[in-house]
Amino acid sequence: MVTLSRAVEFSTSLRYALADLSDAENLARFGDRARQHGHNYRLELTVCGEVDPVTGMITDLKDIQAVLDREVMDRFDHRDLNRDTPFFEKLVPSPENFVRVLRELLVDALPPAVRLASLRLQPDADTWVDWIEPGQAP
Repeated sequence: MVTLSRAVEFSTSLRYALADLSDAENLARFGDRARQHGHNYRLELTVCGEVDPVTGMITDLKDIQAVLDREVMDRFDHRDLNRDTPFFEKLVPSPENFVRVLRELLVDALPPAVRLASLRLQPDADTWVDWIEPGQAP
C-alpha cells in the first residue's frame, strides 16, 4: 500500500453564526469569529492504493487534481461559505465541520484505483484539522 498526497490552496470568507441567535448572542458565543472574515486555506488530500506494475503509479496525479478542482476549488475558492454554498446553511463553518463536508464531497469522487486515507485542512499556518478515514493509521 502506497499513499499519495496533493495539496491545494483556496480563499473563502465566512462567519460563525447560529441562525437562532442574534448578532450580539453570536458575538458572545463565537467572539470575533462571528464577524465576517476570511481564510486562505490549504487542503492536503492523501489517497492510498496499490502501485500499478505498468505505470508505476497508484493513480495519475492529473486525475486527483481534476477531483480537487471540481469538488473543492470550483465550489469554495473565493466564495462566502455562509451565503454561496449550501453546506453551511445549518452548520457553523468551523474547520472541523468544513473538513467533514470536504470528506463527503471527495470520498466517492476519487479515481477507482485509490481510496481516501486522510485530509488535512489548514485555515492558517498555525492551525489545522485532520480527517483520518476509519481503518487508516494516523
